[in-house]
Amino acid sequence: MAKVILIGAGAVGTSFLYSAINQGLANEYGIIDVSENGRDGNVLDLEDAIASVPKEFKIYAADYDQLDDADYILIAAGRPQKPEETRLQMVQDNVAIIKEIARKIKASKFSGITLICANPVDILTYAYLKATGFPKERVIGSGTVLDTARLRVEIAKDIGVSPNSIDNAYVIGEHGDSSVTTFSTITVGGKPLSEWGCKFTNENYEEKLERYVARKAYEIINRKRATFYGIGAGMAKILSSIVHDKGDIVVCGAYLEGEYGFSNIVMGVPCVLNKNGISKIVKIDLNSKEQEKLAASYKIIEGINKEITF
Repeated sequence: MAKVILIGAGAVGTSFLYSAINQGLANEYGIIDVSENGRDGNVLDLEDAIASVPKEFKIYAADYDQLDDADYILIAAGRPQKPEETRLQMVQDNVAIIKEIARKIKASKFSGITLICANPVDILTYAYLKATGFPKERVIGSGTVLDTARLRVEIAKDIGVSPNSIDNAYVIGEHGDSSVTTFSTITVGGKPLSEWGCKFTNENYEEKLERYVARKAYEIINRKRATFYGIGAGMAKILSSIVHDKGDIVVCGAYLEGEYGFSNIVMGVPCVLNKNGISKIVKIDLNSKEQEKLAASYKIIEGINKEITF
């Protein structure tokens, strides 16, 4: 069975652990955090779940010298996003944190798969890749997995179906304000979105929905200071696809080498996930408007990357 090490035991990291534990994704979990009290408190709290979940597990306070035989690392370390602060405004503080974590991981014998969900995730996943030199298919950011979930939830509510019935609905590009919704690819029950009512043929609907999805995090942060359940579940979904070698197509942060016309960048795109990590980046057909918006999103991420010393 699998060994998972969490680095960063804040609300996001522990929400991921709780979701992974309930799904029985590993039999061993270690927690690394700069706060020993917070780390140890979460170990004590989460171990109480052993008696109530289908699969028993071991959980403990860990350190970087315990990474050698780990199968998966999830990095959720970083300072939280402030109200009305964009994810990109957090970049300098969290790049410094991810580079130090990368240095410690590289010094170990870790050869597994790294998942990253600290923000701004596109920048941090790129920084981690550059700092470690690990294979690109084994370094996976959360990308726009959460944005895609938010999109499907909202469309499902509008139509009155399950979110799992919304097909080919993706948010790609930056996990942030320049994300791109692929309205042209969405189908429900095999029919395009436009056939589910006149509201879905209105460009104003698309603009409002896209803005809502991109801005939903700010609404949550203003109300309860942080988002964590949705992204925790999203990261557990990514891990489940890998652990069970499913071959699922999941939107996540991947390093591009010519896909979608872009290179040397990490952004959210649909990927096939299996036991080796990202086995394939799925190229979906975008219309001209979507491709243009994706190019703009790329330029925003690239501009930030150029300002950082790797």
